[in-house]
Amino acid sequence: MPLHILQLGPYPPPEGGVSRNMLAIRDAALRHGHTCTIIATAKSSRQDRAENVHHPGSAIALLRLLASLKYDVAHLHVGGDISARVMALALAVSTFGRGRCVLTVHSGAFPQSEAAKAAKPSSIRGLIFRRFSRIIAVNEPIANVFRRYGVADEKLRVILPYALAIPDPEVRLDANLVEFAEQHSPLLLSVGGLEKDYEPLFQIAAMKAILNEYSNAGLLLVGDGSMRRDVDTAVAESGCSDNILVAGNVAHEQVLHLMDRADVLLRTTLFDGDAISVREALHLGTPVIATDNRMRPEGVELIKVGDESGLVTKLSRVVSNGKQRTASPNSDNENIDAVLKIYEDLA
Repeated sequence: MPLHILQLGPYPPPEGGVSRNMLAIRDAALRHGHTCTIIATAKSSRQDRAENVHHPGSAIALLRLLASLKYDVAHLHVGGDISARVMALALAVSTFGRGRCVLTVHSGAFPQSEAAKAAKPSSIRGLIFRRFSRIIAVNEPIANVFRRYGVADEKLRVILPYALAIPDPEVRLDANLVEFAEQHSPLLLSVGGLEKDYEPLFQIAAMKAILNEYSNAGLLLVGDGSMRRDVDTAVAESGCSDNILVAGNVAHEQVLHLMDRADVLLRTTLFDGDAISVREALHLGTPVIATDNRMRPEGVELIKVGDESGLVTKLSRVVSNGKQRTASPNSDNENIDAVLKIYEDLA
């Protein structure tokens, strides 16, 4: 039976792990003959007039959409800090969802938050969480938090939030990206926002030491954010601006091609979960150097926060070893199909 699925969460740009998960679910739903509507819960840097995508300008406008749209299942996606505002939104979705509502918490660091440490069934948060028909945790520690909130196991599902894809041969990279990639080796790719948690200034500063070892190395920064001016200034003052390209927001279809071309993906962060970009790079056979947050998948080269010498050492290792792709990767939608199964069961 065709369903009308309503998803609520961030809508790109900027690209991010949560929005990519939402779009993967939408694409899979459409392939299965369902309809999917999205309500953006965060301000997009550019509001495209895409079909069935709503950008409410206020909380009241969002509530009106929730009340007026006709849908079979509502699915709220949240990441980062689970604030009082987010909990109010969760209460609204669980109310208007009419017994067919799903919540996914994407934040890998959620179990370390003070609210999660204090989780108990009698709390207001516990009461709100238990209103959802299903809760999807992206890892087992998050699921354990919901158990402490009193959520029954039959309502919990642990589903990794990614669909592993291969680059679309019909997609072409922008000319400036191709030029930079062809002119620099090794090519270091960083996919994240220009925000403090993603340490773009650390990566830029580390390029001096990297260039001492690899004079033709290039750092390609994908993503945008509140630190854009600081990042541009740091690049201009780095003394190696020819070896650094701040690309801004890049469509995910092109990002996959960049991952495939890159010699290494960098994921140096202060605050992070099980990053989708790390999984995607490994799937394509591209080595990954990342800050150790105790959640990285097998095969990632780990460094400590701010460890410039460790970064250079790990880079030397992965460059010497080269890419270790053992077979041609295939697209993998198992996780997304599991989400669709939840919708179908609830309907």
